[in-house]
Amino acid sequence: MRVAVISDTHAPRFWKQMPSAVADQLRGVDVILHAGDVCRPGVLDELAAFAPLHVVLGNNDGPDVAAWGAPETVEIDLAEVRIAMIHDSGPKQGRARRMRTLFPEADLVVFGHSHIPWDTEEDGQRLFNPGSPTDKRRQPRGTLGQLVLDAGHIVSAEIVPVTP
Repeated sequence: MRVAVISDTHAPRFWKQMPSAVADQLRGVDVILHAGDVCRPGVLDELAAFAPLHVVLGNNDGPDVAAWGAPETVEIDLAEVRIAMIHDSGPKQGRARRMRTLFPEADLVVFGHSHIPWDTEEDGQRLFNPGSPTDKRRQPRGTLGQLVLDAGHIVSAEIVPVTP
């Protein structure tokens, strides 16, 4: 199963419409995960045109994004991989312990908020932040994530640059 992971699109300030490099990465995926700070539900409509979409609320999301179907957290199984998603995982220090406590059964925790791509594994739980495709802040490039899942395993996890 191919899963695209995106976060912190911040429409309309940074996401006026879907960047072509993002669309290129979404073609052919089976599922899309958005880790919050969508800011406008139209972004979710654009993403959902490519594949089924799961989204969580970010600190900049309002009632319109919640009405689209974004809760504070999501816990789902995809290809027998237990996935949890939250927007803000808190400070780097103690993150692994906090996520294990909050989502004890998750194999993978997807988060956003910092705009800093992150991919680590601690205590048998993978922590994955795709960064932002449109608001790179102090990062060299805008990014999103690509996962391949199969039979309870994370076959691959990649941070993909989508800006020059």
